[in-house]
Amino acid sequence: MKGSLNDAELLEALAREEAELQFDAFTNDTALRLGLELADRATASGQAVTIDIRRGSQQLFHYACPGTSADNDDWVARKARVAERFLCSSYRLEVELRASGRTIAERYFLDPSLYAPYNGAFPIRVRGAGAIGTIAVSGLTGDGDHRLVASVLSDYLAAGR
Repeated sequence: MKGSLNDAELLEALAREEAELQFDAFTNDTALRLGLELADRATASGQAVTIDIRRGSQQLFHYACPGTSADNDDWVARKARVAERFLCSSYRLEVELRASGRTIAERYFLDPSLYAPYNGAFPIRVRGAGAIGTIAVSGLTGDGDHRLVASVLSDYLAAGR
């Protein structure tokens, strides 16, 4: 998504993406289908990622592709905490912090060993209910984790599932 956008433009695009990528309903089966699609898409591209999908504090899906490690489990948990706490993608908070020149510890007094404001976690929003959970991915470089999640969500929702 970054391309040639400056931080202000990227923040607008990320907020717009979050507003668009909402569900009419979200079930355990939805989490399973999304998780499997994320894993299939990563594997088909030769990428190794860890995927975590939660509704509230309940873990509905977790998969670690071959080539990942326990470090990726830590990263998805830390990124998901950001999306859950701030009700926005962890990428959006990453860009906001970069634009402000401050860290998550400096701006929000949060422990960076628990909160990772880096791309890869996305809030699960249900129309009429708001944010009900998170989808998090770890393992790709650049903004790849975010792009994987956003593209799978976009395709899934466009298919009317």
